[in-house]
Amino acid sequence: MVRSGPEPRDLLEIAIDVARDAAATARRMRVEGVSVAATKSTATDVVTVADRAVERQVLAALRRLRPGDSVLGEEYGEADTDPAAPAGVRWIVDPIDGTVNYLYGLRHSAVSIAAEVDGVVVAGVVRNISTGEEWTATVGGGAWRDGRRLRCSTETDLGQALLATGFGYDPKRRAHQARVVAELISQVRDIRRLGAAAIDLCFAAEGRVDAYYEKGLAIWDLAAGGLVATEAGLRVSGLNGVPAGPDMVVAAPPALFAPLHDRLADHDAAGGP
Repeated sequence: MVRSGPEPRDLLEIAIDVARDAAATARRMRVEGVSVAATKSTATDVVTVADRAVERQVLAALRRLRPGDSVLGEEYGEADTDPAAPAGVRWIVDPIDGTVNYLYGLRHSAVSIAAEVDGVVVAGVVRNISTGEEWTATVGGGAWRDGRRLRCSTETDLGQALLATGFGYDPKRRAHQARVVAELISQVRDIRRLGAAAIDLCFAAEGRVDAYYEKGLAIWDLAAGGLVATEAGLRVSGLNGVPAGPDMVVAAPPALFAPLHDRLADHDAAGGP
């Protein structure tokens, strides 16, 4: 495949620099004290002052470094840095993935930045705000953390697999997702709910969990972590041939993908509200 536009590695270097500065700001604001600025889909779906401040910082940095690109952020939506510029690179930003964790001072929250070229995510970074752990990937270039190339779990038995998942904020959706967990938990080793989709995907990429699934992810939840997972050897998809997206994301090693997929389909994991 011939790819036009900038090299993924160059975009990744920009994403890393911007993500590190953004994570430092988020960490400082957490130490100073964080407050809720608003709610979104429900009263429990919060936006902190830091979410907005960090996204503004990321947008300003990308405008300075790549003035012709567009940016899609969770808090402020689509921002064209130069409306007259031709379509090409789009940055997909989650300023703080795992906002509730961040609000409560739990360790699983991250800045997630991905670069998309002509509709394909080609570079991404996920940086844990609390720990400084940093996962990166470029399309065809592998997934990495701290100079170590990542490989997904080699587990082949779903009954011995540790899964990660998450829940939406709508009470009816949570009830449906809880029923899926109740059916699935006897068919796997165990299930973890860490509260940050991007980190879940990166944990799966390095085998700290064997696989991950969740309904309801937005593009900014999935873009960078999904590339890390894919480049580490995980199959990342939806159910029944549908691409990964809001209806369902399944990220599993090849040997586990089919059995996990089939159980999720049997339990109607992509259904409900």
